[in-house]
This record gives sequence, structure tokens and C-alpha cells, in this order.
Amino acid sequence: MSSTQDLVKALKAELRRAGLTYADLARALGLAESSIKRVFARGDMPLSRIDQVLAVLKMDFADLARQVAQATPLRSELTLAQERAVVADPRLLLTAICALSQWSLEQIVQTYSLSRPQAVACLLALDQLGIIELRANQHYRLKIDKTFRWLPDGPVMQFFREHAVADYFSGGFDGPGELLLLVHGQISAGQAALFNDRLQRLVQDFAQQQQADLKLPAADKRAYTVVVGMRSWLFATFREYLRQPA
Repeated sequence: MSSTQDLVKALKAELRRAGLTYADLARALGLAESSIKRVFARGDMPLSRIDQVLAVLKMDFADLARQVAQATPLRSELTLAQERAVVADPRLLLTAICALSQWSLEQIVQTYSLSRPQAVACLLALDQLGIIELRANQHYRLKIDKTFRWLPDGPVMQFFREHAVADYFSGGFDGPGELLLLVHGQISAGQAALFNDRLQRLVQDFAQQQQADLKLPAADKRAYTVVVGMRSWLFATFREYLRQPA
């Protein structure tokens, strides 16, 4: 939910866009200009007053809330406490993964053995954790940006290391659209940073394509998972053969 300060800040922006001064607003509301200035300076305004200002601006509350949502920076990662809450309940983690793919409530319920009340409860929990903004009729807006990533050593990645990595790499990677490459070499730290940037762009391309294909029928899509990793590393078996420094 938006704070009152966020709403007042958005109202200020709308007044500027409409070319209205505090004096204009004071006249429209039958108040002293000093009172209007004081209320906006404090950033604390009762909902009844917000409604009056919206009437002058010929806006409704939904329009204002939308402006606040669009102005709120999207998350690139969650806190440790938020990730712990997500991974503590497998149903919540499942719903979070579905939400990241922007599945509708109907898709989640039709695909997985979650009842509608259970799925709605999970969406509410994700809203409270700040991952989505739940709207009317169980529609939602993601509150994370396209560069979002789970904490590298956080609870979610640890869960996938323990429970999903072996299952993921057990496949042959020889199906339609599948690929597995392993490349080893020595490059400079500067070049490694450049490769990281390019890999980030690749992941963003995948996310944008997922967004573009949202409206395609389910029968025309398949679930894919892209795992991108790059680290300074030597296979443990090979490390045993390293010469010890003199």
C-alpha cells in the first residue's frame, strides 16, 4: 500500500502538470493558501482532503494510486528476511516462481494442485512481501525489475542448490530449444566483467521475450529455465593435482 507521503508527493506532481498553484487550489477549496502550503509541506493529508484535491484535478483515487505505483522504484532483489519467508513454504515459493513468469491465478490453479483460496492466500503473502502489488479480481503487478535476481548466497538459491541443481542437470539438453555448453579458459578480470555484462543482457532478452509471448496460447509455449553462471573455479578433482607452492 502507498503511504500518505507518497500520495501527497504524487498530488504535487499532478498540480504542476495541471498548471495549478497552491493559491488556485486554496480558492477552489475555500481555504487559506497558508493552510494548503502547510498541509503539503507536512506531507500528511486525510483521505477526505485528498478526495477534494482530486476533484479539483478531475482525477479519481485509482489514477493517483497508479501514478504512485509507476513512480515507485522496482526491486532488483529481496532482503534476506523476505527470501526466508518465500522459501519457508513450498506453495509460496511455487506461486512466486509463477508470478515471476506472470501467470494468472487461473493458470496457477489449473496447472498445480493448489485450491483457489490457497493460491489467493499465496498471492496475498507475495503482496505483503513486496514482490507483487495485488489488485482487484486477483490481478497483480510485479514490483521487481528486469534485472531482478535472487540473493547469490540467499535462502532461495540455497534451496535450488540442494533440491533442484541435480534434477536440472540430469537432462540431456538435447530437446528442442535446449543447449548446454561448458567453456573453460583464462582471461583478464576486465574481460570477465565485460562478459558478465553481456550475460546480463542475454538474461534480460529472455525476460523481454517472456513478456512478449504472454498473450500466446498456452499450447504454443513451453516452460524453459535459463541458468547463467560464471565464476573463477577449478573442478575439485583437478584441484587435488595442483602443485603446492614451495
